[in-house]
Amino acid sequence: MIKSMTGFGRCEHVQGDRKFTVEIKAVNHRYFDVNIKMPKKFNFFESAIRSVMKEYIQRGKVDVFITCEDDTENNFSLKYNENIAGEYLKYYRQMAQQFNLKDDVTVSRLGSCPEVFSMEEQMVDEDEIWALLETALRGALKQFVETRTREGENLKNDLIGKLDGMLLDVDAVEKRYPQVLEEYRSRLREKVDSLLADSQMDESRLAAEVILYADKICTDEETVRLRSHIEGMKAELIQGGSIGRKLDFIAQEMNREANTILSKANDLQTSNLAINLKTEIEKVREQIQNIE
Repeated sequence: MIKSMTGFGRCEHVQGDRKFTVEIKAVNHRYFDVNIKMPKKFNFFESAIRSVMKEYIQRGKVDVFITCEDDTENNFSLKYNENIAGEYLKYYRQMAQQFNLKDDVTVSRLGSCPEVFSMEEQMVDEDEIWALLETALRGALKQFVETRTREGENLKNDLIGKLDGMLLDVDAVEKRYPQVLEEYRSRLREKVDSLLADSQMDESRLAAEVILYADKICTDEETVRLRSHIEGMKAELIQGGSIGRKLDFIAQEMNREANTILSKANDLQTSNLAINLKTEIEKVREQIQNIE
């Protein structure tokens, strides 16, 4: 199955007063490069998050955004710091004795001193939190893979269309070859006839010259190999078992054959066909880079 390197997935999971939202997006990259943005209090889940993601993604530059809405009423509790209150009281009384002041410390005044009372977030069950987060994460990853698969199918169909067009150009090059030879034979005969006037030209000499010319411009081997590479890439795409790196190697071989055809071309029409082949091969190579 062909998958695109680009993808997007999003999932919300709500249970009780908690809601986790996970968004995932990715672009092409040689390796598996993950950037996770989430509340700091969930940083200890990062290793587990990466492990889950590796089950779904082989490579790519992946950005993950995790948010959590927690409306739990008992999520925070008020803490009384007895030691700090005792320190405040001790120094208040010391000041009263030292400066001969009235000891007028009240509970309300003592309670208003910094750090005597503080709000603390209650400890939560990590297993419970991870179960919620993992559900949202896997939901986003499944959608992410679906979009990659859908885009991969479109990419495959587009590539096959380009390859079919290239086969037509190869056919045209092969059909053009005997026409080029015949045109060369005709031009050569006309020139020789104009030079020799009434003299007869040896047909064997004419045939030998045409054969020499044919050896210089012959592209039979190149077109056969190019056709084989194109058909091979089509088969790999249809089977869906190849990786982009293998397809890129085939594309390099295709480009090599197209270069040879262009270098041998002694005909404008053949040159244009070879240039068009090189252009399409380059487009194919660019698209192959976006295959997982």
